[in-house]
Amino acid sequence: MEVINEFFNMLKASHLYTLTQALILFVVGYFIAKALSSAMERIVSKKMTTHGVFLLKRTVFYTLLGLFVLSALKHIGIDLTILLGAAGIFTVAIGFASQTSASNLISGIFLMIERPFSIGDVIKVNDILGEVISIDLLSVKLRTFDNLFVRIPNESMIKSAVTTMTKYPIRRADLKLGIAYKEDIEKVRDLLLKIAEKNVICLEEPAPLFILTGFGSSSVDIQFSVWSRRENFLALKNEMYQNIKKTFDEQGIEIPFPHISLYAGSASKPFKVAMNENPRSTADVVSKEE
Repeated sequence: MEVINEFFNMLKASHLYTLTQALILFVVGYFIAKALSSAMERIVSKKMTTHGVFLLKRTVFYTLLGLFVLSALKHIGIDLTILLGAAGIFTVAIGFASQTSASNLISGIFLMIERPFSIGDVIKVNDILGEVISIDLLSVKLRTFDNLFVRIPNESMIKSAVTTMTKYPIRRADLKLGIAYKEDIEKVRDLLLKIAEKNVICLEEPAPLFILTGFGSSSVDIQFSVWSRRENFLALKNEMYQNIKKTFDEQGIEIPFPHISLYAGSASKPFKVAMNENPRSTADVVSKEE
């Protein structure tokens, strides 16, 4: 028994005992921070957005973990005043050395405050379209629909036009159509409205919109716009195009392909076009003309 007491007394007198206590304090602090941040996530998950829950969870976790780390450092006798001063100088040095990272960090803070999108939203940045899977201090991570991982620096996000495709619960599908000049536009309009009325995922309000956009080189151009819930957007667009093609074929309405007609005007005679069954080479024609 005396041997054991002497061992503990010797252990307490050494730095190893203090370091062990500090390590235990750090490990306990890590698990407490993780448990409390997860509990906070469960409590507010139904009251806040996914982005807000994500930020709150990280804030709680790193705040608690930081407090335990500071307590552990103080326990082993490190002067926190000197440490904080050194950290400040180190931060300034790092800031000057990596201005791009500092810019990304500041841009990340602005993104978190402004919240133009949240985790789970589908956004479009320049030509990149994908689902937001993470919003961090330095970058935003996307997963594209062909399953690619894209990391976009926050500075680029601030400078670029960002379109949030899932901001509102409904979306409008603009269908671009072309019909032949001989077709009855009113008849086509009624057919399109009936097709939209029969489609169960096409919303009645807002009502479908028929717009005559102009007279093209090969067709009368039309935009027919219909609305759906955002999760049915692609399905509605595909179904509408299929139904329009099928109905136009049944009704004999021509969807013209691009073509060119030569017209010399009413005052001029039309061009004469004839098939030559014995085409001659250009060299023969030139030699005979000479």
